[in-house]
Amino acid sequence: MNRLVLASNNKKKVAELQALLAPLGIAVVTQGELGVSEAEEPHCTFVENALAKARHAALATGLPALADDSGLCVDALGGAPGVISARYAGEPKSDARNNDKLLADLAAIPAGAGRRAHFACVLVLVRGADDPQPIIAEGNCPGEILTAPRGAGGFGYDPLFWLPDFDQSMAELEPAAKNRISHRGRAMALLVERLARAG
Repeated sequence: MNRLVLASNNKKKVAELQALLAPLGIAVVTQGELGVSEAEEPHCTFVENALAKARHAALATGLPALADDSGLCVDALGGAPGVISARYAGEPKSDARNNDKLLADLAAIPAGAGRRAHFACVLVLVRGADDPQPIIAEGNCPGEILTAPRGAGGFGYDPLFWLPDFDQSMAELEPAAKNRISHRGRAMALLVERLARAG
């Protein structure tokens, strides 16, 4: 495989995935560059949504496709926002409004362990739209939700996601460090390993 399409139009997510794929020497093109519309994401699990996106992009382009579905899961909210993380505060998608809603929903819970959460990512790679054995890799990154944003890097919920082991928010990490320890970085490492085994 020397070329694949990324089934995402999120520029920051695409940049992260391209950086993670760079060592493989695979030419990466985004579905937007090929005029492919976004797929529907009607499912209640990350894996089903990622698979739907990957098959949609592969069908439209004839190329192998890689899709990511990821989100923030907060223990005190029963796993919410979960698969609706990007649209937690409704349409149109807005990181700022999503973060404001999350802070409001957790306002009664003090800083610390009661705000435990994790980022989850599922990557699905299909060699074609009808691939009977997609390569699926999952990654999680544990942390806590802050009471106010910290840091200017990253995107999404990164400014509110505290990493106790690093004494920093996800938005304060250098991009290379984030790519190593993030849910997406962990899922990509597993995907690369499985891709190597699959030949």
